Amino acid sequence: MSTKYDFLIIGGGIVGAATSHAIAARFPDKSIALLEKETLPAQHQTSHNSGVIHAGIYYAPDSFKARLCRAGLAATYKFAEENGISTKNTGKLLVATSEPEVQRLKSLSERAQNNGVAVKDVSKAELAEMEPNITGLSAMLVRDTGIVDYAEIASALLKRSNAECFFGEEVEQIEEHQDYVTVTTANKSLQAAQLIVCGGLQADRLARLAGLNIDIRIMPFRGDFYVLSERFNSMFSHLIYPVPDTSLPFLGIHLTEHIDGSVSVGPSAMLALAREAYRKLAFSCRDSLEIFSFAGFWKLLARYPQATYQELMIAISKDRYARAAARYCPEIKAADFVAQRCGVRAQAVDSKGQLIHDFLFEKTPRMLHVLNAPSPAATSAIPIGEYIVESI
Repeated sequence: MSTKYDFLIIGGGIVGAATSHAIAARFPDKSIALLEKETLPAQHQTSHNSGVIHAGIYYAPDSFKARLCRAGLAATYKFAEENGISTKNTGKLLVATSEPEVQRLKSLSERAQNNGVAVKDVSKAELAEMEPNITGLSAMLVRDTGIVDYAEIASALLKRSNAECFFGEEVEQIEEHQDYVTVTTANKSLQAAQLIVCGGLQADRLARLAGLNIDIRIMPFRGDFYVLSERFNSMFSHLIYPVPDTSLPFLGIHLTEHIDGSVSVGPSAMLALAREAYRKLAFSCRDSLEIFSFAGFWKLLARYPQATYQELMIAISKDRYARAAARYCPEIKAADFVAQRCGVRAQAVDSKGQLIHDFLFEKTPRMLHVLNAPSPAATSAIPIGEYIVESI
């Protein structure tokens, strides 16, 4: 016998938690259930990121990313304050270390302003005064950027939604009917009028399990962070970022202060051979087979050979990793890496080998699947939840 609910959510990360919160706010009399295969919420991308509250400077104007990130920045600060969760408005400096980067930074400054983000151009002399330990030809200050623990945000969102949460329940079957959807695990069968799937690293598999014909596959990209020795904890006044290549979804190796006061450098961006394992040499036969049998993967490699080679070299060599950061912070050496953290990012790639840069949703009469929720999904989670509620 199936237990019946008005809404059922698959996925206990921050997007699933924010969706539950948004449903409760819009439909306070409706019943909500949430299924999560881990024993606790926020065990994957939500708790394995840099914890940055992004301002939305990188994204194409009028894209989902740009709009939802701007709304998410304000919503994250507000929700954290209302729930006693610590944040810090650090601000962020993007540092150009070569003439081509100076030109890219000017273009990025224009994009940021088109997105309604307040930025300030910083000269070489001003940069030296603001951050004496940082070297660059110019920089751009993004004042609104900050830091938070997103796992805390996710837990608070779930608590306030009053959803009935079932942890340790991996989905085995999804069946859509005319008036309801049935979701089955090894232990339970749940029925709901509306299903929302926020599957993260498993998003494509859950979509196919539900019968959707989709042209994307999740490629897991491993990001290694290194915690720096304590002498760096008070060395910087801002988060320090390089100037990114906006054709790629990765922001480069940056210096990030965390809520606990530590400072990390990273992340790298190297293809992982396991979707949800956080050891450096983690390997999954199933995950690897799906990667290498996907034509889009090989086309992606052919599209970005130089970036692939650079990331591989950084991933296997701490010295190369340190040199990447030393371009703007000469103080950093590999010997300063005292601990390692990592995350695995879910990046949707289509069969043509194209990276899906924006948020991607797929809707049927009784289901909505979040197929791609790349950075800044954590910052944008609260408005993503509201968008989902408006869409169902």
